[in-house]
Amino acid sequence: MTDTQATAATADWHAWQESWDRQQEWYLPDREERFRVMLDMVEDLVGTAPRVLDLACGTGSITARLLARFPDATSTGVDLDPALLAIAEGTFAGDDRVTFVTADLKDPDWPTKLPHGSYDAVLTATALHWLHREPLADLYGQVAGLVRDGGVFMNADHMIDESTPRINAAERARRHARMNQAQRDGALDWTAWWRLAAEDPVLAGPTARRFEIYGEHADGDMPSPAWHANVLRDKGFTEVRPVWCSPSDTLLLALR
Repeated sequence: MTDTQATAATADWHAWQESWDRQQEWYLPDREERFRVMLDMVEDLVGTAPRVLDLACGTGSITARLLARFPDATSTGVDLDPALLAIAEGTFAGDDRVTFVTADLKDPDWPTKLPHGSYDAVLTATALHWLHREPLADLYGQVAGLVRDGGVFMNADHMIDESTPRINAAERARRHARMNQAQRDGALDWTAWWRLAAEDPVLAGPTARRFEIYGEHADGDMPSPAWHANVLRDKGFTEVRPVWCSPSDTLLLALR
């Protein structure tokens, strides 16, 4: 029996989902807006009953919003984090529209673990910046092989244009000021959230294993939207451009 199976009856998965969303919003106050635009584009390009791959799915934030908006959709979530996957699996237990896969996206064989060979849409948000450029480019090539002709890939993440240092500095100062105020008002940051997870009897084991895998933090790259777009075109996507952006983040859409 897995840890998730052993604890599913006792954990308040909804509360953990809510807690994760609030912690993420501490960093990303416009998080829901990027999800809304992402799902708008899914509907416009592949319809309201898509087969979706939720890439680096975490607790299943994209999957939850996908199914709330499109009840006929199906989702495969893939991640390596045992704590976040425990929350995801507990939240969607019994929903036959959802499947979760444990896999390392740096392992070249990870696509072989998926239940389907192609998807209408591959979606990810605030996750791939922990990869450096070379493995990220390799991952984009694998994603291109999973998106059907006419399907879409969307990545909403930190994408920093290093040619605008003064703009970047102004954005960073405003963001940090807002985050500091939110923290004074009681918001949980990343460190505090994981501290609570480690103290919870349900998530303590998965959280310990999570830190064995990842350490305290990732140190990947955050290249510009132009870099991402160029790589995605090189990997076989025919049309690529931003469909939403904030001063720090971009939602990039790539059409197969």
